[in-house]
Amino acid sequence: MPRPKKTLFHFTKQYHIRDYKFSLVGLVFALSVFGVLVIGSAQESVQNKQILGLALGLISMVIVSLIDYVWLMNLYWLIYIAVVGILGAVLVIGENVNGARRWINIGFTNFQPSELAKILLIIFFARFLMDNEKTVSKPLTVAKFAGLCAVPLFLIFKEPNLSTTICVALILVLLIYVGGLSYKFMGIMVAIVVPLITIFVLIVIQPGQKLLEDYQQKRILAFIEPDEYASDTAYQQNNAVMAIGSGMLTGKGLNNNTTTSVKNGNFISEPQTDFIFAIVGEELGFIGCSIVIALLLFIVIQCILIGLRAPDPGGRIICCGVGGLIGIQSFINIAVNTKLLPNTGLPLPFVSYGLTSLVSLYIGIGLVLNVGLQSNKYIDSVV
Repeated sequence: MPRPKKTLFHFTKQYHIRDYKFSLVGLVFALSVFGVLVIGSAQESVQNKQILGLALGLISMVIVSLIDYVWLMNLYWLIYIAVVGILGAVLVIGENVNGARRWINIGFTNFQPSELAKILLIIFFARFLMDNEKTVSKPLTVAKFAGLCAVPLFLIFKEPNLSTTICVALILVLLIYVGGLSYKFMGIMVAIVVPLITIFVLIVIQPGQKLLEDYQQKRILAFIEPDEYASDTAYQQNNAVMAIGSGMLTGKGLNNNTTTSVKNGNFISEPQTDFIFAIVGEELGFIGCSIVIALLLFIVIQCILIGLRAPDPGGRIICCGVGGLIGIQSFINIAVNTKLLPNTGLPLPFVSYGLTSLVSLYIGIGLVLNVGLQSNKYIDSVV
């Protein structure tokens, strides 16, 4: 049964408090508080900013959770234009830090457009794939999808930000899969993409290559030949693994002053962001790491379960997209900290320091909550 479209002036509905997924809110809030505590130990000077980000995130989540996601999807072309606009703006007016333009200074903090773009792109493609549900496996639809993906991916890559480009690309692939792409077409894509990736890696590890920045090439080489780069490029990851291992079962404790601490010895730069999981491992041990991974896993599962009860394909795609974003980004961050993947610059969701990332993720959770608010109501109305 098709759902009525919302006009631009009707963006909310009457909801029942019993349908609000407080279990998901509790999981996200618990993980965020956990992150605030670990950030305070890793870099106390930014802890208050993270608390501010948590407050802004909670407010954003509540507001977004009360806005009809169908109404938001009706604005999908405006959303896409906004994504391209902010990603293009950062290349022009963004602050240049170590040769990269990824942030726009907005006074009290730096705004990272690519983090918000992840959530906005999920909304856009949820509507695009819902509109093309019956033709999603047709070559023309896939070509349109690829073309629409290419623009934001190219802008993120030009910052340069290879790790976020890869993360967003994986999320977009997940979206089209959830949107109904046939397994046959997926097999064809895998048969094409895997050789292309292999060729790409073989090219970028060659001296004088022009596809990647020098530091990006070194990170890949350090992963392939860690002993050759043990004193520079592989230094961070080697110390992260050492920190995690040294925590053993229960860790050395938050805010400890142990002289043998990898963190206290400043052997890991920016421990509050990309390598926050190493701090969790060292100070809270295997138990702390397990708690973080379990909370992330439960959040992803909750998003998927809510998506399965969504009243339409768009709601399902939004929930799976947000859950996929959290799952993919968590996997990459933890894999980097444990040397399973080359060093990248992706934060650990809800744990790493970063206001844009934290607030954007809470907006994503707000979208999932709104889908959950409408699931039971819509099912009851149909029955």
